[in-house]
Order: sequence, then C-alpha cells, then structure tokens
Amino acid sequence: MNDKELVAHQALQYVSENMIVGLGTGSTANYFIDALAKRNKEEKLNIRAVSSSVVSMIKAKEAGLPIIAMEQIKEIDLYIDGADEIDADLSLLKGRGYDLVREKLLARSAKKFIVIADESKIVKKIGDNFPIPSEVQPFAWEIVKNLLMKKGTGDIRINAAKDGYAITSCGNFVLDFNYPEKNTEELNALLSQTPGIVEHGIFYNLAHGALISNNGKIREIWKN
Repeated sequence: MNDKELVAHQALQYVSENMIVGLGTGSTANYFIDALAKRNKEEKLNIRAVSSSVVSMIKAKEAGLPIIAMEQIKEIDLYIDGADEIDADLSLLKGRGYDLVREKLLARSAKKFIVIADESKIVKKIGDNFPIPSEVQPFAWEIVKNLLMKKGTGDIRINAAKDGYAITSCGNFVLDFNYPEKNTEELNALLSQTPGIVEHGIFYNLAHGALISNNGKIREIWKN
C-alpha cells in the first residue's frame, strides 16, 4: 500500500453509519472513494456521497456509492479531500483543478473537514510551490488581472490543448498568480474582496484536521 492509499484508508475511521460524505477530487481522494465504497457495501453503512466534481462523481458511481446532488443538501457530516499545499496552521492551497466553488462549498458546509495528503504537500507558506488560482467571471478577467498585477505576477490559465483558456466546471476562467506577500490571512482577504473573483484557491480556516503520510507512517495535525 503506497502513502496515498495508506492515508486514504486511515480517513475511514472518521466515517460512521448514515453519514453524508463529501468526496474530493484527485489521486489521493480516489483511493478514499474506493475504500469508502468497499466499506459501505461490506458493513451496510447507508452512506450517501456528494461529489466535488464531475470526475469524482463518475468515480463514486463506478465504485457503487449512492450519490446525491449538492442541491439536495444543507450541510454534510464529513468532507475528505486532498490539497496542493498545507501549512502548519492547516491553511490549504487547492484548485489546480477546475472545481474551486464546489470544493469550498463542501469544505464550508462540513461538520468535519479532513485533508489527506503525503508529506510532499507540507509547506512553510501557502504559495511556496504553486501559484494561487482565482476563478473569475469571463467578462471580468482582464480587469481582475489588472487589479492583481498590483499585488503579484501571473496570467490567465491556458487549457491542456494550448488552444484557448481553461474553463472551470462553472464556466469561468482561472488566473494563476504568485504573490510576494506570504501572509495567508491577508492574501485570503485580498482575493475574497476583489470584485470579479468568484472563488480562490486559499482555503483559510476551513480544515479541522489533516492526515499526512510519509514512508508508511501517518501523522495527524488538528486545529487547536
């Protein structure tokens, strides 16, 4: 069992009967989806799942998990997802994919949000390894880019085919920016207060805990 698989299985201990569980997106989250589906079937836990993306919804359906739509929920019991970066205060960087809005909605509505990752995702400051994505309304992207250029450097995200702009699941564009300012609270406030930004990749004060795997061992980090 590799580190990602190990930490995904460890997260199962926080699952109990009749829960509504939010499913993340990505390689580590996929291991959790498979493990959750297996346990749900074997133990008849009556778990219902809400996905953070079309990708995780398809994965969950194939694994045999009952899926409910986000429109059907007001809150969820547990959200398990990975992250691109995690700092000591459990601030996260997410959104190198295309489902920022759905991911942050699930993170905010969860009674417990646990991040699962390997040691490579631990950073001193958010933004150390990756640019910070901001999902912007298409008509506003040039104005927003101009505003953000006063604080950092970056550009609009290009799609995988390199023939146009990347488009999120909500139909928006993404601006990827690096900022010399490394205060996560201040960056979170700046991006949250910039008009035209629908959502951004800093998950500040949302995670309750993290399970971090490293060479077959798992350590836990919890909010005080």
